[in-house]
Amino acid sequence: MIEVEVKAEINSFKEMETKLEKLGAKKSKKEIQEDIYFASPIVDFAETDEALRIRSTNNNTFITYKGPKLNDKAKTRKEVEMTIESAKKAKDIFEEIGFREVRSVKKNRQYYTYKNFEISLDDVEGLRPYMEIEIALEDNNNYSDAQDEIFKLFEKLGITDGFERTSYLELLENLNND
Repeated sequence: MIEVEVKAEINSFKEMETKLEKLGAKKSKKEIQEDIYFASPIVDFAETDEALRIRSTNNNTFITYKGPKLNDKAKTRKEVEMTIESAKKAKDIFEEIGFREVRSVKKNRQYYTYKNFEISLDDVEGLRPYMEIEIALEDNNNYSDAQDEIFKLFEKLGITDGFERTSYLELLENLNND
């Protein structure tokens, strides 16, 4: 699957919730997420722009691999995800084969659906408010069109700047390095 995602810093969740409701977006779910990111013993993910994480939510646990970004306009990349039984067991396996935990990212996320978009308002511990809009594609043939659709939706919501291509992990790491 190809995930086409764009995120932008927003001023307030309340303002954006009002705009989303006026647009006709529907609240779909709210969840608390904890992502544990890992460093590879053989590849520098920071250099290759990849990611490996374990995500725990209210109800599920996943292992997710995110490939390198496919262009410089949005965060468009291959994503492979699978549901697992236990974050602790997965973490133990990763560490036994040489992967090292880098950081945990915790967020409260409110999801909305609108047409073929998944929209999330993200309250990430340590960061200002963000909104992500994404479209999942089965192949990478149309990701340019999907990116354009996402930016048009941001514009409808009054957002024309503050876009961020880096992950929440990178944003938090950059705060620590400043």
